[in-house]
Amino acid sequence: MSDKFDYFVMLAEKRTGSNFLCSNLNQFKGITAHGEAFNPYFIGDTNREKLHGMTLEMREKDPVELLERMKADPKNLVGFRFFSTHDPRALEHFLQDERCGKIILTRNPLESYVSELIAWSTNQWKLGRGDTRKSAKVTFKLDEFRKHVAEYQAFQVKILHELQCSGQTAFYLSYEDVQDVDVLNGLARFLGVDSQIEALSTNLRRQNPGTLRDKVVNYEQMVEDLQKMDPFDLTRTPNFEPRRGPVVPGYVAAANAPLMYLPIKGGPEALVREWLKGIGGGDLLGGFNQKTLRQWKRKHSGHRSFTVVRHPVVRAHSAFCEHILETGPDGFPEIRAALLRDYDLLIPEDGVDETYTAEDHRKAFLVFLKFLKKNLTKQTSMRVDPAWASQSQVLQGFGQFALPDMVLREDQLEQGLEQLATQVGLDPYPLPEVPDSHLFPLEEIYDAEIEAAVRDAYQRDYMMFGYKALKLP
Repeated sequence: MSDKFDYFVMLAEKRTGSNFLCSNLNQFKGITAHGEAFNPYFIGDTNREKLHGMTLEMREKDPVELLERMKADPKNLVGFRFFSTHDPRALEHFLQDERCGKIILTRNPLESYVSELIAWSTNQWKLGRGDTRKSAKVTFKLDEFRKHVAEYQAFQVKILHELQCSGQTAFYLSYEDVQDVDVLNGLARFLGVDSQIEALSTNLRRQNPGTLRDKVVNYEQMVEDLQKMDPFDLTRTPNFEPRRGPVVPGYVAAANAPLMYLPIKGGPEALVREWLKGIGGGDLLGGFNQKTLRQWKRKHSGHRSFTVVRHPVVRAHSAFCEHILETGPDGFPEIRAALLRDYDLLIPEDGVDETYTAEDHRKAFLVFLKFLKKNLTKQTSMRVDPAWASQSQVLQGFGQFALPDMVLREDQLEQGLEQLATQVGLDPYPLPEVPDSHLFPLEEIYDAEIEAAVRDAYQRDYMMFGYKALKLP
């Protein structure tokens, strides 16, 4: 046991070496290192039904109780791995707890990104002593990598900020540090454990040896694309100031007009993008960071930025159809599976078919709205996805860099965009036609019960934006 800490956490992300770190820590007498104790979809690992006597269902109801049971272990200092997608309720609790030892494990984001692509491709997430290595070459995609880096940094910066504000310190490890016995022994001393090890664990092997050139199909294109990024975004993420959060990489600007759009996920994004392409006379400019965004603003005197808010009923229905009902590339299969398992969501597991009726759709949407209310008030272990996060919260995030000049409403979008064009000296440009691709139009299922459920979930948005009950055409 330790006099310094009651338990500990390994704060990391996928493909950062956390499995190997766990394996090595379990070699120390007096330490027990669990896997992903607060993964929304399993407890500890996929083969485990209970952890410290708690089932997944019990942990969902009371995540802090699992921490208390870890602390109560009479023999060992107990810890676990925690990723940014894990239960935010647990994160909020243990970050403030000075008796929780914090280990922060990081890796070059490019290495972790490529490693994760390979793992998804091969479905091999760790390599044991007797396992056969599966290899694959993957394709680098710049926009996908930008998102990976932004999420990686946001989590690390949140941790850093919380520790700074509470006067705590953490033990920082890089991926390479986990290969060093002396560093691991130093980590044990940091945790207050006297035992030491003499050699690294041999239970796991490195899955993807070799250089990035060996692993990436479009290596030369990747090198060229990376030159477009601010190189400081690839340094050690804990060094970044905790002012990030406005999702600047998602902003888009017109090619030949001083107009910039700040998308709110779940809104009429496709429609606005097409309008912006039309009035700008070319493909949209994107992939901004704070430095390049400032440069764009300086070069475009008289510029205007804008966003578009959508009625919460329409937005929630869009999120449900595109990310939960659909099983395609935009779907969220893990959240979908959790809703099927824990919320009695009655939709076909393999995707909708001819047996799925409008009444089925209405009932399923109401189940999703019940989940949304809990999710938005931190009563679930699943992430609050940008597709359904409160629009007022998204706007506050924009404000960490700069608020948009105009907040337009979807039901008055044509008028708002016309005013916007006039402000920058352009002739009005007509709204393009973007067909509704949802299986059932909202007007087929909307009623007072749906309106009440959405209002219950999005009370703040109704208040902040003055929304009334939805009026359908």
